[in-house]
Amino acid sequence: MLAAKLLLVEDDPALAELLEYRFQNEGYDVRSTKDGDDALMLAREEAPDLVILDWMIEGTSGIEVCRQLRRDKTTAHVPIIMLTARETEDDRVRGLEMGADDYLTKPFSPRELLARVAAVMRRIRPALAGETIEVGDITLDPVAHKVQRRGVSLQLGPTEYRLLKFFMESPGRVFSRSQLLDGVWGNGSDIELRTVDVHIRRLRQAIEVEGVKDPIRTVRSAGYALEAV
Repeated sequence: MLAAKLLLVEDDPALAELLEYRFQNEGYDVRSTKDGDDALMLAREEAPDLVILDWMIEGTSGIEVCRQLRRDKTTAHVPIIMLTARETEDDRVRGLEMGADDYLTKPFSPRELLARVAAVMRRIRPALAGETIEVGDITLDPVAHKVQRRGVSLQLGPTEYRLLKFFMESPGRVFSRSQLLDGVWGNGSDIELRTVDVHIRRLRQAIEVEGVKDPIRTVRSAGYALEAV
């Protein structure tokens, strides 16, 4: 299996060197920069499998880098773990609202960061390797483009398939309509937000099994998430 590609964005030289060394020892392919503008350029040249992103960096701020990565079709689903000295709840919420998947406050243990990255990679590795993805009773084969629920083959339209795959690559995560629009239809799409609701409804119908809970959760004023059932 190919080494997972990490993009490390950290402007503390000592911490960056330590983290780069630790992740390389664990078998990761690490690219590192201290500058937000360089981070965006590197991510666009070759999308990483995961981004470790400091909030306070040179050039474009970490929170803005996070926002731009989420708006770009090629990096919209790349997991982002933010590192920051900011401890207030408002700052944590802002980071998560901008699209961060996880949040680690400095000072932190490199061992804890390694564990969090490993947990994310265990979740996304099947999709990266072209292997079958499983969330609860739903399985998706990204090579054969086949979906099953409880052993029964499901018939999905191309958009519903992409939407389900997007959800299954980040189970449990709540996506806003805008995030789904960018991730499934692509950044700059002129599709209206309410179109997302139409395809969510079609997806629900396509994966519905009588007597079994709907795995797609509607989060009021936030968006949608796929849960294992």
